[in-house]
Amino acid sequence: MNTKLKCNICNTEKYKIMNRKFIFIIVPLLFFFQISFGQNRDARQKIESARIALITDRLGLTPDQAEKFWPIYNEYNIHRKNLVQEMQGARKEVDMNNLSEEQGKALMKLGLDIKERQLQLEKTYSERLTDVISTKQMLSLRKAEDDFRKMIIQRLEDRKRQQMRRDQMINRREQLMKDKGNN
Repeated sequence: MNTKLKCNICNTEKYKIMNRKFIFIIVPLLFFFQISFGQNRDARQKIESARIALITDRLGLTPDQAEKFWPIYNEYNIHRKNLVQEMQGARKEVDMNNLSEEQGKALMKLGLDIKERQLQLEKTYSERLTDVISTKQMLSLRKAEDDFRKMIIQRLEDRKRQQMRRDQMINRREQLMKDKGNN
């Protein structure tokens, strides 16, 4: 077997092992972070740290790449969040049950405008980021973002189910105690 090919296979295997180890470390950490939207700044910081660790690992960023990548990526995220907040704010200002045709058209126009700006933002920052990372890393970035989002949603759903189970158990105990007291 060609040594170069053998080395690439070894690197691929090492990467897979590192990825598995990383997932086994990060997922339990997320479990303990007490994730919910109304939580304090510390919990959000922990989530952000986990996201940074996941993306850095998935992209295989070198220290030099990371130093250049994160300021651009963070700037992009700020602009992206601002656009989302702009749309959310516009929706909150309108009573969807009593929406006039004119208000509906204005809201649709704003929504389309924001989508166009989001696309332009993504194009601009994709170009800037591909000056720092490879296109393969750029594609891995999209996957890592999606995976992280799914992980967070799964954790939130798990916590909600656990809380519902706890509440059901408490209600059953209270009902049993009440029933015992009536007998």
